[in-house]
Amino acid sequence: MSKRILVIGGGQGKGRESEPEKLAIDAYIAQEAKKAAGDRRATGIFIPTASHDCMPYYNTFHKVYTGIFGLKTDVALTVGRTFDPEKMRQKFLQADFLYVGGGNTVFMLEHWKKTGLLGLIEEAYGRGVLIAGISAGGICWFEDMYSDSVLESGYAMYRGLGWLNGKISPHYNERMLDFDEIVMYNRYRAWGVENDAAIEFADGKPVKTLSAGGKVWLLDGTSGEKIVKTEFSA
Repeated sequence: MSKRILVIGGGQGKGRESEPEKLAIDAYIAQEAKKAAGDRRATGIFIPTASHDCMPYYNTFHKVYTGIFGLKTDVALTVGRTFDPEKMRQKFLQADFLYVGGGNTVFMLEHWKKTGLLGLIEEAYGRGVLIAGISAGGICWFEDMYSDSVLESGYAMYRGLGWLNGKISPHYNERMLDFDEIVMYNRYRAWGVENDAAIEFADGKPVKTLSAGGKVWLLDGTSGEKIVKTEFSA
């Protein structure tokens, strides 16, 4: 079973249920969850840690994945409360995909490590459960991530979990000039994922891009080139 992460750059926010063209990425996730579930009703677990467990954020997730795609949804709430690790593990064992929301990336990673939630996510990843993440929830898996989670007036590189190689910026269409400067000056290779775009990794390798209007860019600071990626060789 492949270990899969779907990295969404951003933009999958409120109101997309009324814009069918914005549902392409959600539809793909729902399709993959139904494949994994087989004859069962597919279940998705929303992890809103980066937004400090914002419930309206979960409500939007539920409205799309249950209201439109007919999946069962649940939420992993751990901020400002105690939780039973074994009950949470049982919840995760029922999941056909995890969806990690956006917000403060650095807070999220520190909280996951402190509470033990990271271990449950890693167990699910090892079982082949699809992990989808948007913005903070999409970039945290990389070696380095471009984020504004700590600095009040700008962006910087921070260490991620290192499950995926390389460096990445979400919302690339909004951060392009600054991120390009960092990548080219330091001769990095990096990913730039625009809003309404996603890239899937299987066993650590990029295999697919998805678009609901946005693009996925591969930046090569050693050559000064940047290209839009739409397909990958076997």
